[in-house]
Amino acid sequence: MSDKLITKLANPAPLGLLGFGITTVLLNLVNAGAFPLDTVILAMGIAYGGIAQIIVGVMEFKKGNTFGTVAFLSYGLFWWSLVMLLLLPKLTGFTGPSTSSLAAYFIMWGIFTLGMFFGTLKANRALQFVFGSLFVLFFMLAIRELTNNPVISGSITFNTFVGIEGVICGASAVYLGLAEVLNEANGKTVLPIYPVKQ
Repeated sequence: MSDKLITKLANPAPLGLLGFGITTVLLNLVNAGAFPLDTVILAMGIAYGGIAQIIVGVMEFKKGNTFGTVAFLSYGLFWWSLVMLLLLPKLTGFTGPSTSSLAAYFIMWGIFTLGMFFGTLKANRALQFVFGSLFVLFFMLAIRELTNNPVISGSITFNTFVGIEGVICGASAVYLGLAEVLNEANGKTVLPIYPVKQ
């Protein structure tokens, strides 16, 4: 027998999912018109959406999980880049992003997310929904930029629908994060995530 201690490592993914999900919900409540963009979003983008996911990505690396490493590090750094896009023009005097450059930014993140979606096909339906709805969200954001956020009806703009879709996406990540925590804590399925049958 080996004298080495066997240590069970905690699953870091729920922390990353919650960091992504809660931050995404809050930002998309802004898009939906619930309240204006303020330091709540910037702080969440730096801390919970950014730092927490980066820490989780490093933890997934140590577990040997390539998918988790790439996903959590990438989306953690996405939040940092988004905060920088908002702050750098004010701090440096440089011109802020144009609608076409923002559209390109969201399209590239959408393409990346589509690629990552294919990495979920053997996981569970809940994770597939998170990545599928995030792919849709990035392309809706690109359309918003390219069409100058058209008015749909009265005071409802395209961005309102972007916000609603983004809240759904973020809420699905929160659901999955909580499901993983509660299911493990209870040793049974409390919140189903619908694993894919192999």
